[in-house]
Amino acid sequence: MGIFEAIILGVVQGLTEFLPVSSSGHLVLLQKVMGLTGVPIFFDTMLHFGTLVAVVVVLLSEIVAIIRHPIQNHLGMLILATIPAAVVGYLWSGYFESIFQSGSLLGICFLGTAVILTVSELIAKRIHAKKQISTKSALSMGLMQALAIFPGVSRAGATIAGGLFFGVDRTRVAKFSFLMSIPIILGSVVSSGKTAMDVGLGDVSVAAIAVGTIAAAVAGFFAVRFMLAIIKKTKLYGFAVYVAALGAFLLLDQYVFHIVF
Repeated sequence: MGIFEAIILGVVQGLTEFLPVSSSGHLVLLQKVMGLTGVPIFFDTMLHFGTLVAVVVVLLSEIVAIIRHPIQNHLGMLILATIPAAVVGYLWSGYFESIFQSGSLLGICFLGTAVILTVSELIAKRIHAKKQISTKSALSMGLMQALAIFPGVSRAGATIAGGLFFGVDRTRVAKFSFLMSIPIILGSVVSSGKTAMDVGLGDVSVAAIAVGTIAAAVAGFFAVRFMLAIIKKTKLYGFAVYVAALGAFLLLDQYVFHIVF
């Protein structure tokens, strides 16, 4: 992998991490389209680390408030929401890594994201209350984040949907969703970092990793701000249509056209 490919993957990761379209799914798809094989999971994790930097910059005031006043700012809810994905990732990391590399479930998972987004909006339409994060909504968002370990299932979309199921205010649920990504990404960096020390980086250079990470951080910064700006007044149906069309195309390609797969 060269610097140019790393920049493209970094920009796509940054733009799609905080939009409800699945950044991991787009990374798998792009790597296949670009003919990249054997890309270490550490590279993809570092792209996620770039988006982590972006969300920390944008939500720095909220993070500082949580550190200073953890009880008043729902630190317990954040921990609760992190547990399901942490447990699933720890127990079945090898299985999900193999799925990530193969991309065999990509089309189905994109369609699953479309269903999640659509159902969440239909439910939110019937619930007029704008609630705070509760134990139920935090657990719901945590379970949805665990589901989003599958590439093609949007982490942002699934977690936001998990909050909308319980009538949480749209802006509040988006911020909480982005904050939820911080511990999960940090855990992934530590885990994949240990793997990289054991097996190496393959054909990916340190320079490519660094450039890709920076590109993901810059693109992610604008994606976070964009999503926070539109979530309050824009429904998720448009994103649902996009991932549904992409999922349908990938299934047709996988079983009929064989262009990508």
